[in-house]
Amino acid sequence: MTMQGEDLPDSYDVVVLGSGAAGLCAALSASRSGASVAVFEKGDLLGGTTCLSSGVAWLPNNRYAAEAGIDDSREQALAYLDSLSHGMILPELSRTFVDTVPELLDWLDTTPLKMQLVPGYPDYHPERPGGMPHGGRSLEPRLFGFVDLGRWRDKLVGVPRRMTVGETPIGGGTGHLPPEVQAEREQADVEGLGRSMVAALLQGCLDDGVAVHTRERGVRLLHERDGRISGVRFEGPNGTHDVHARRGVVLATGGFEWDEDLCRDFLRGPLRHPASVPTSTGDGLRMAMRVGAQLGNMREAWWAPVAVLPDRQIDGAQAVQLVHRERTAPHSIMVNRLGRRFTNEATNYNALGGAFHQLDAHEFDYLNQPCWLIFDADHLAEYGAFGAAPGTEAPEWIIRADTPAELARRIDVPADALEATLARWNEDVARGRDSEFRRGESIYDGFVGDKSKYPGVGSTLGSVARAPFHAVQIHSSTLGTKGGPRTDTDGAVLDVDGDVIAGLFAAGNVMAAPTGMVYGGAGGTLGPALVFGYRAGRAAVRAGNTASLDSSSAHATAPA
Repeated sequence: MTMQGEDLPDSYDVVVLGSGAAGLCAALSASRSGASVAVFEKGDLLGGTTCLSSGVAWLPNNRYAAEAGIDDSREQALAYLDSLSHGMILPELSRTFVDTVPELLDWLDTTPLKMQLVPGYPDYHPERPGGMPHGGRSLEPRLFGFVDLGRWRDKLVGVPRRMTVGETPIGGGTGHLPPEVQAEREQADVEGLGRSMVAALLQGCLDDGVAVHTRERGVRLLHERDGRISGVRFEGPNGTHDVHARRGVVLATGGFEWDEDLCRDFLRGPLRHPASVPTSTGDGLRMAMRVGAQLGNMREAWWAPVAVLPDRQIDGAQAVQLVHRERTAPHSIMVNRLGRRFTNEATNYNALGGAFHQLDAHEFDYLNQPCWLIFDADHLAEYGAFGAAPGTEAPEWIIRADTPAELARRIDVPADALEATLARWNEDVARGRDSEFRRGESIYDGFVGDKSKYPGVGSTLGSVARAPFHAVQIHSSTLGTKGGPRTDTDGAVLDVDGDVIAGLFAAGNVMAAPTGMVYGGAGGTLGPALVFGYRAGRAAVRAGNTASLDSSSAHATAPA
């Protein structure tokens, strides 16, 4: 294992760019296939956006569901994806994704990463054909101890989180650990969620002899005269240098959401304040484009609504919070710049992207931006908000007012419209039905609501009537983009003619997402990342050129 500042070898069998779930899974599967492997991470810390995530992976037709008595099948999973596809999912990729799940999970059992079912977590569109309304497809990493990571123990993105998803409110738990359990986990340095997934995969890589390098940004792909990719040119603290890959290069560099030019040119709608790591600037995409990669799914991202947390930064970037619980629990609604509701607030975060991107044909402006989350004193008392515990005051940065009219003036929306919106909402709540957007009718809507007090539709309905009233601006953001080079079923990158670019592979958010515009359920990003990272790592070893390094590197060049 290698840390920054040590000598860097100039060749490996397989070179992996990026240290999130896709990259580490690719590196470990390549190493387990007999290759010498190195992971190169652009940032100071390892793990990328995976570390910031819940660590949940959406993996249909898995054995954990079967062991729990949950009925799922290959046919149901494919029917579900097809029902949401809108023609954007390539059937060979969806079939490969679903068919690889059993093999992947068996293989993970031989690594430090062990998975478990998140009980009851429904698919994001559970009423669609093949959907799972009572869960079974979302898995999470088991708690993992960081002790054996040694000097890498403090080299992961994010902060320690000691819970599993099943213990958090979004996973159906309370969000509170008994003090003795919290203390025990802190003492043992045990974590869950995304950092536990990264730590477990990293442990596997280190145990297997995979070299890991930080602060090394890939900028160019090296290639042979016949076009075969044979290495990577890096920029690091010690300048520019080349690393040769005897068998293959795996791109796992994440998306391009932090590059304004790429977002402007490719994405379908507005994006502000990405919820991912700032290193996701499209490096892998640009490298693939330079060697003629065919692109796909470029307009799409893993959309998510966020709120900005003033005066806070994470890894040098503006801190944001994914807005999930606050918009789903009772006593809250969202309104647009006209003071009107415009969507089912409790729907899954990815689907909200479509609502935020609605263009007003007359004014030629995005109708639902800016957007405001409105909640009242009852919401704050029962559920808290944005870090405030239930029954406490809202953070000072949150806008508040004693009347809806005053709140409207403070957020610059028409007062009469906001008052009418609240009146209609409160009437609907009294009748037990959202007549505008059917909030609460999907089983998914209520999963993050308050099921303990209000069963059924009521788990997410609640009047917004008791002062003071509060408002927080909500931005159209993303967990990461999901467009990039097209690949075959093993993650091999295709050129513009549909032929394989020899020696080049991609997995995770850098590749054209195998699930198209679909976010199937919790873990919809990491499930495919693990599957295609696993496949790409093995394929890179199988497809590798067995020619000696001396003969291959003699005429390797970096394209302009």
